[in-house]
Amino acid sequence: MQVEKYEIITITLPDFLYVLLHLRKEIACTAEFHTSKYKYSPLSHSNNNHRTGDMNQVDLQDPPTGLEFEFHTLLTPGAINFLVELTCTFDQDVDKILWHRSARKVQLDMTNSYPNYSSENSHIRNDLSWKVSPVPRRLLNRHVDIGDTAPCHTERFHRALLSSAQGIQVDFDDGNCPTYFNQIKGIFNIYQVVYNKVPGIPPLSKAPVLMLRPRAWNMVEHNMLINGREIPGPLFDYGLLMYHAGRQLYESESGPFFYLSKVESFLEARLWNKIFVWTEEKLKLPLGSIKATVLIESVLASFEMEEILYELKDHSAGLNCGIWDYAASFVNKFGHRLEFLLPDRSKYVNMEKRFLKSYMDLLIQTCHRRGALATGGMAALLLPEHRESEQYHSVMATVTRLKLFEIKAGVDGFMVYDVDLVAPMQKLFQEHTEGPNQLHVIPDVCVSQSDLLTMPAGGVTLHGLKYNIAVGIQFIEAWLKGEGHFFYCGKVEDSATAEISRSQVWQWVRHRVKLEDDSRTVTRSLVHELVKEVVLQLTNMTHASEREKQRLQSAADLFLEIIQKRDFPEFITTYLNLEHTFLSSKI
Repeated sequence: MQVEKYEIITITLPDFLYVLLHLRKEIACTAEFHTSKYKYSPLSHSNNNHRTGDMNQVDLQDPPTGLEFEFHTLLTPGAINFLVELTCTFDQDVDKILWHRSARKVQLDMTNSYPNYSSENSHIRNDLSWKVSPVPRRLLNRHVDIGDTAPCHTERFHRALLSSAQGIQVDFDDGNCPTYFNQIKGIFNIYQVVYNKVPGIPPLSKAPVLMLRPRAWNMVEHNMLINGREIPGPLFDYGLLMYHAGRQLYESESGPFFYLSKVESFLEARLWNKIFVWTEEKLKLPLGSIKATVLIESVLASFEMEEILYELKDHSAGLNCGIWDYAASFVNKFGHRLEFLLPDRSKYVNMEKRFLKSYMDLLIQTCHRRGALATGGMAALLLPEHRESEQYHSVMATVTRLKLFEIKAGVDGFMVYDVDLVAPMQKLFQEHTEGPNQLHVIPDVCVSQSDLLTMPAGGVTLHGLKYNIAVGIQFIEAWLKGEGHFFYCGKVEDSATAEISRSQVWQWVRHRVKLEDDSRTVTRSLVHELVKEVVLQLTNMTHASEREKQRLQSAADLFLEIIQKRDFPEFITTYLNLEHTFLSSKI
């Protein structure tokens, strides 16, 4: 047998950086899309013959148990063919934007540099003449959306539809665990509502607007392979939603409207725009029918908000600013650098801090200057049952104070989790604003690089460390049960709060910070001790069965595995989805 010989090539650091930078430019160049022509211009693919649907390309898992009817209603031959064409057209584009993310992270690390406003795109930011397409009638008032509404939870989804909220964040991302069962049930529940098949639920034109939130680019769908590869999670969600509901939503003037999660650059916005144009052509919808609100959840994206709006200007419904995914992105990108040490979030991190207030002001200014809506994050607090209780009034006062801060900053709307908060927050808007939105409010600010990158002062408390540990463990336990969120200490917790929780613990161990309480150093050993305490406390609180104790311990073990990693795992959901694919079947 003949053995092939390979030559080992050495490369110097400057040469490697040159290759890396060349790669980034190459990705940017091959992703070019001339938006002014409004015509899809595909990248050069070697597998052009696979662009038309072929069932032989598909490897689809059998229906989830108990959802056979729902599965066959959704995954018809026509729908599968649509998914095949969608995926084959954009699969390599998805790879390239993920490579671009990796290349950008390596470049920042190896050069010890900082993100900044791009000089190459200054012409877009400096040209004050362009604006996004006019806001559709149903989106002019975005005062209060109900957030973290995983549509697989039928009762909550229907309750939200019966509320007075302006919209519903129909969530396949942060508040949802993307098991096969949950995805099929959730999409089917939307299908039923769109086609008015649910007794007692109003028609689309009279219900809150459905703001559909597919998974982010970091997630894949394990149960469908096309050409031998798992389909990107957002394409599976988006494709089925558009195929079955797109035209119905458009004809009822109620969509199709989307939230786009975890967009990190204008190139990713460009890719989504291409997908929207392609879909409109395929489904024979007018150009610009699809509208999307981009969630600015990454510090890198905060320097490209103008460019993101520009790429999506015919499909933009605005930008959204939150707190915990965005704060966690600093650890994701720069957590190994001591200058980016993020203090205890329970004591020192809120939207009033310079780096977060600057981010919100810049987002509002950017959106309103371009005719786009700017929305704020979600109030996670839950109202107690007894309205006359002191705790009820305390929670209401806290939510009111935080949301009034955002209203006065100029946001056009925000989200709440608790449906009972919808009416009080709508009243807050009515009392402090005029009209359906605040597009006329343009903050007079000049946000610098240092404004966006300066970490707040503060230390770490024992309470904050234990709280982060508890949230991280319970999120993983919820995930192992097939749930994407849970309730703890009077709040809803989801993957966003799990991200910031595990990120902070990882970073505090990495930099061996000292506790304010007793000057102990945060080490792996200390975290191990505290994990045992937290697990015991949670077990006693819930009177857990043996199976539940086993699952909680498995979650604690996974949490320790994640926070001890030499290199920071980019997303907790990716780690659980790829490294530990739904262990709930075994736990």
